[in-house]
Amino acid sequence: MRRELPVDKKRIAFLASGRGSNFQAVADAVAAGDIPGICAGLVTDNPGAYAIERAKNAGIPVTVVDYARFPSRAAYEEALLAAMRGCRADLFVLAGYMRILGAGIVREFSGRMMNIHPALLPAFSGLHAQRQAIEYGVKVAGCTVHLVDEGMDTGPIIVQRCVPVLPDDDETTLADRILAEEHEALPLAVKLFCEDRLEVDGRRVRVR
Repeated sequence: MRRELPVDKKRIAFLASGRGSNFQAVADAVAAGDIPGICAGLVTDNPGAYAIERAKNAGIPVTVVDYARFPSRAAYEEALLAAMRGCRADLFVLAGYMRILGAGIVREFSGRMMNIHPALLPAFSGLHAQRQAIEYGVKVAGCTVHLVDEGMDTGPIIVQRCVPVLPDDDETTLADRILAEEHEALPLAVKLFCEDRLEVDGRRVRVR
């Protein structure tokens, strides 16, 4: 017999492509009761992603939609959309998901998807943000949690965290320090969403 889920908890699903440490940070916060939510599923485009093992260890359902097995991006996105709908999620968290979502998916889940990016947006969007920061010579870097829109890392900003860029930093050392802040910022943003405390007004996200 299927157990009924508590009505006061949001269903959270995740999209991830790699090691899944941010996914783990949110799942741990849910398990600890810090986030009033339920981990409804993980969807990944990479059958070798370590995030799959993390999800299995936590008892979270996994759906693999392997991009390499589809003849076109359109076919992949059709399967991805079906998998996302199957999660019946209130919120989708992109935790190291390395593909740009199509406009149809973004529109269907508008206001219900958030992404973590290792830079202080709008600076250094796209890939290798930490390398971009080092090469540009900035003194402060960090991470951003934002809502997902149809652009690349352009959605309204929910949470940002800063870290100093040290004189002897390279891409790896800076990435490691930013990642520690990501593991705090993403669970916080998810918590605020699940508590219905986010209010979006154009590009501004206010916390109630």
